[in-house]
Amino acid sequence: MIVRNKPGLWELAFAMRGSVLPHIARPLLSLMIIAAVMVWVESTWHPLPVIEATPFTVFGIALSLFLGFRNNAAYDRWWEARRLWGGLLADMRAFAREAEIFVSDEPARREMLETALAFLHLHRGSLRRQAHDAEVRAQAGDLLDTPHPPDAALDRLGRLVALALRGGTMDGFGARTLSARLASLALQQAGCERIAGTPLPYVYSLLIYRTTYLYCLLLPLALVGPAGWLTPVFVGIVAYVFLGLAEVSEELSQPFGENLNALPLDAICRTAEISLAPHLGRTAPPPLMPQDFHLG
Repeated sequence: MIVRNKPGLWELAFAMRGSVLPHIARPLLSLMIIAAVMVWVESTWHPLPVIEATPFTVFGIALSLFLGFRNNAAYDRWWEARRLWGGLLADMRAFAREAEIFVSDEPARREMLETALAFLHLHRGSLRRQAHDAEVRAQAGDLLDTPHPPDAALDRLGRLVALALRGGTMDGFGARTLSARLASLALQQAGCERIAGTPLPYVYSLLIYRTTYLYCLLLPLALVGPAGWLTPVFVGIVAYVFLGLAEVSEELSQPFGENLNALPLDAICRTAEISLAPHLGRTAPPPLMPQDFHLG
């Protein structure tokens, strides 16, 4: 996720980190070149039909409304994903406090908290579909050999709660409290997996990009007369707005990805480690800081 202050005039003009411009530069340049060729052809041979701007105004309004709808849908996914990970962090902190209250056996309590942290890291890796680093592999152990490691970590936590109850190191009320906390963790986990496993319908992307390219390719027919050789500039501005919004929607619709605007799952996991460190008797690690304005 990009973390930076409100951009100034210089940054507005030249900031590339977190911008969609690098992703749309080629189609943007192609559309401007096509517009320039159309202006040259019209100025040389006058073969192009002259079209009034009114149809393009109606076309542009309809396209912008549809882009706005898709952008809202993508942002809803991004924001819901952030709320779910905020809930996971809150549940992790509450689980540590509840274990401190209800589990009298310190080794059993430490094992619960270690397994809870392993669950969070495994869940992050599962959502991003990425390989785990050496520290996570050492922490997860044989959980990585299961079909669904995050779910296996929650199952192990459930068994640890049951063992503490049967062993007399935790009473029934404590077991019920921790079981409810595990259920909340599982609910947040399922919500994240629902978002990750259900992308925005492909037909939206298909319709958006087809309509945007069609609009930008036809736009010179309305501008070549009044705008002349400024037509490629105006086409570039319109294409930047529409293609940029479409690309923003693509990135926001994948909140667990590794693009620059995805959620900072690594930083959230580090926050959980910092929160649980006092309960484990450890020195809290330093928080992750943005690198070149990017917080991973």
